[in-house]
Amino acid sequence: MLLSWQTAFKMAAVLIAIALSVSRVRHRWTPTFVATAKELSLVLGLYALWQYAHDLAVNKTAGAMEHAMWLWNLERSMHLPSELSVQRALIDHKLVMQFLNVYYGGMHVPAVGILLIWLFFRHRERYSRVRTSLALMIAGCLTIQMIPMAPPRFLTDLGFVDAGLRYGLSVYGRGGSGMSNQLAAMPSQHVGWALVVGFAAVTISTSKWRWLVLLHPVLTILAVTATANHWWLDGVVAGVVLAVAYGAQRGVAAIQARLHPPVPALQ
Repeated sequence: MLLSWQTAFKMAAVLIAIALSVSRVRHRWTPTFVATAKELSLVLGLYALWQYAHDLAVNKTAGAMEHAMWLWNLERSMHLPSELSVQRALIDHKLVMQFLNVYYGGMHVPAVGILLIWLFFRHRERYSRVRTSLALMIAGCLTIQMIPMAPPRFLTDLGFVDAGLRYGLSVYGRGGSGMSNQLAAMPSQHVGWALVVGFAAVTISTSKWRWLVLLHPVLTILAVTATANHWWLDGVVAGVVLAVAYGAQRGVAAIQARLHPPVPALQ
């Protein structure tokens, strides 16, 4: 179960209060504890904003089905593989679909959390760039999601099945209830977050096993498609937003480096 934005905001406020109190204590672990608490409060604050923006978008429903049909026709004109074909190939394999439903509903947030913890404690110099790129990507995705887009599972006339409901593993529930906005399919933040995890792990880690992390975005793309929760172009647009966010972050960093060049050490 994901945290509500209210709970995340309260946790962030408590962590800030704790950090301010502990900062007065003189101990060799104090700087590390304070830095960790402040960063965790920032991440929780960003998470709270993400959830709050999602809640605001729930009320925007006009045109969602029409937009979805337009996207379906666009994908056909682009000769993209059919999401329906992928689902039909897997929908009757119960164990496979149960795994993909669980993966869709439960892996995107923990995977990003593990990545940020790993970067913060093992690659602190790269942490802020990844966190900033992630935050910018979320902001970009939320902006686009203000335009409602129904997921494939809503278009039952085309043959799509709500795999979550069929196997009793839906994170949304029946009749429009659930923890997330069901009409914010475009772009797919599941795919966007998975791409962040894969890209960061491969480019930052030096382990020969780091390439296995790419299974996460691959499984995520398969999960969001087979469960009929997202269109192919939802993932493509998320990747484009991530690329723009990463480029913007690198551009700002380059400008800052020119305006404030490092002072050479005295010999």
